[in-house]
Amino acid sequence: MEGDRIFLNGKDVTDRIRLSDVTEAVSSVSAMKAVRKKMVSLQREIGLKQDCVVDGRDIGTVVFPDADYKFFLVADTRVRAERRLKEQAEKGEKLSLDEVIRQIEMRDRMDSSRDQSPLKKADDAIEINTSNLTIDQQVQRIIDKVESNPNDTMKESFMTEEETVEQVETENPQEPVIAEAEKKSIADPYDLIKHVTREQVEEISEEKEEIDEELSTLYNRTLKKFNDDKRVMGHVIRVGEKDVVVDIGFKSEGMIPLEEFGDKIPEVGEQIEIYVDKIEDQHGQLVLSKKKADFLKSWEVLKQKYADNDIIEGKIIKRIKGGMVVDLNGVEAFLPGSQIDVRPITDFDAYIGKTMDFKIVKLNEARKNIVISHKEIKEETLKEQREELLSQIQVDQVLKGRVKNITDFGVFVDLGGVDGLLHITDMSWGRINHPSEMVKVDDIITVKVIDYDTEKQRVSLGLKQLTPHPWEEIEQRYPIGSVVKGRAVSITNYGIFVELEKGVEGLIHISELSWTQHIKHPSELYNLNDEIEAKVLSIDSEERKISLGVKQLQPDPWETIEQRYTEGMQVKGVVRNLTQFGAFVELEEGIDGLVHVSDLSWTRKIRHPKEVLQKGQEVDVVILEVNTDSRKISLGIKQLETNPWDVIEEKYKPGSMAKGEVLKILEKGVIVQLEENVEGLIPMGDMSKKDRKNYTKAVKVGEEVELRVEKIDRDERKVILSRDDLIMNEEEKEIAKVIS
Repeated sequence: MEGDRIFLNGKDVTDRIRLSDVTEAVSSVSAMKAVRKKMVSLQREIGLKQDCVVDGRDIGTVVFPDADYKFFLVADTRVRAERRLKEQAEKGEKLSLDEVIRQIEMRDRMDSSRDQSPLKKADDAIEINTSNLTIDQQVQRIIDKVESNPNDTMKESFMTEEETVEQVETENPQEPVIAEAEKKSIADPYDLIKHVTREQVEEISEEKEEIDEELSTLYNRTLKKFNDDKRVMGHVIRVGEKDVVVDIGFKSEGMIPLEEFGDKIPEVGEQIEIYVDKIEDQHGQLVLSKKKADFLKSWEVLKQKYADNDIIEGKIIKRIKGGMVVDLNGVEAFLPGSQIDVRPITDFDAYIGKTMDFKIVKLNEARKNIVISHKEIKEETLKEQREELLSQIQVDQVLKGRVKNITDFGVFVDLGGVDGLLHITDMSWGRINHPSEMVKVDDIITVKVIDYDTEKQRVSLGLKQLTPHPWEEIEQRYPIGSVVKGRAVSITNYGIFVELEKGVEGLIHISELSWTQHIKHPSELYNLNDEIEAKVLSIDSEERKISLGVKQLQPDPWETIEQRYTEGMQVKGVVRNLTQFGAFVELEEGIDGLVHVSDLSWTRKIRHPKEVLQKGQEVDVVILEVNTDSRKISLGIKQLETNPWDVIEEKYKPGSMAKGEVLKILEKGVIVQLEENVEGLIPMGDMSKKDRKNYTKAVKVGEEVELRVEKIDRDERKVILSRDDLIMNEEEKEIAKVIS
């Protein structure tokens, strides 16, 4: 060493030893006992010759335990990594922050756990957290501490070479460093201070080369004993909070994360089988794994089980897409959802934590994948039971079984190795919407074999067949004319199906709901599940049909209708509905009569009743006809007056003059309101558009006109007037009058 530069074999290595690859190897090399002893001796020798400031991970505890001042510097790992990253960048090295953090944490862990001079704070050291301090601030903090505790004289308790050897031997009593004969006491520590020449430095370097060669030989011998990807035995030498340190007889110990041991934490001195993952990783560390050793050991057992088609035990640990993950003594295997049981699984989570027997159905050596099945084991057990049951099964046989699965169309029942189908139509004599209304999965039910296909080995089951058919002696239980009660189970646009008992339903047709009401849909009167009282109208036992009626519970108002309403009678009613062909008028509750559109007026051509009537309007009507067979009453409004057409024909004879007011001007002609509430028509439908325009220009709506009558049209209820009169002058009109 010259000044602040460090030489190795005459070569300046000051900067080289600060690079990351050297830094990463420091912990591994410093863990060697021989290296550690030699370094302690060399450092103490330097300290005896002069005052010095020294830093290191065991300086205050091992190298200079009696130093005048001791400072233990700490900092946040991330801060240390950022500082190291900056130093390395200045030297041209490119590393990531995460990589530097990992290096620091690994070295801290190894230095703290090594047997030789581990990293720890001396009891009398002053701790300084430098996380938020610059270098200058750190130096000033140390200077302040020193100046506040001045000590002008050096301690006289320097350790002699003999004491140095004794301390190292105490740490490692099995390997004495210096023979007793070579020990010597030193009267004055300062006698050891001497000048070191360049030649002496070279001699020390040669000595180190000899040590390096010796260590290299030992190292190479060790490498011959171990290879990557191998299981070996090792001894546990320390159990920490996060790691277990294991000695396998290699140059250095290896560390295994504590989590790999699970609940089975080893004890110090215990011999365990571990897996050598790597002799050296990129940081020169021995990489061991307990988990991989256990995995490979279990894998060999599983391979043999697979080859022998043996059953294995495993624990279901979690659920994943498509199935479950099963722990087979350290090896995770995939259990497809379809291979858990012979019956479909609805609650997969209920199996988590269960220990079950399995068979390996697929093993991939390259990928270390295993697929297992529990279903195969159960199927083998059920196979014998199935064959025995199929040989004994017969139609009409009554059996017990477990509900295995429920679908919309029925229930699959496990009869003990054989599945039978209980169709929804064979579950009850009554109406059910879904099988789940009667049974649930895992129910034990009694069923009857109603069919057995020996070729396809299909078994059809029945539940309702265990009870008598409800239509037997139906006429005795429900005689015609009797009043019954039931529940509305279906409502259609043509009627209501009423359940009288399970398996027996009757139909109330919409026409049988009311004598008088015009019901468009049964839901106007009833809802599903309503209790309905009705009378039995007819029974067809062969077709299994029962006709019911509700209106028959009340007297038929039409039986006496002719006594209450006779032809020609004038009565009052309320307009309930208007249609294109007429108006329905309610005479009493439930009794309506129809006023046809042709019976609204003698003189007007009414196209729709709404021209003269409104819903809810009270009107006087005349009974025209009562038909009890068709239950219809014909009414008239115009019949309230005498037919005026005999008078009209007498008054408006062809050729006579008629006065009136123009009501409308249409394409087909001009409508004129005459006396006697009669409409006159000036026809123009057969004229050209030009001529029609000339004629209609001669009149205006509201204008009074006097025109000649050409003819009477009783069917159209119109008086036909002359169109030529519209364009005659007064003289021509007078002449026309005279002529007429």
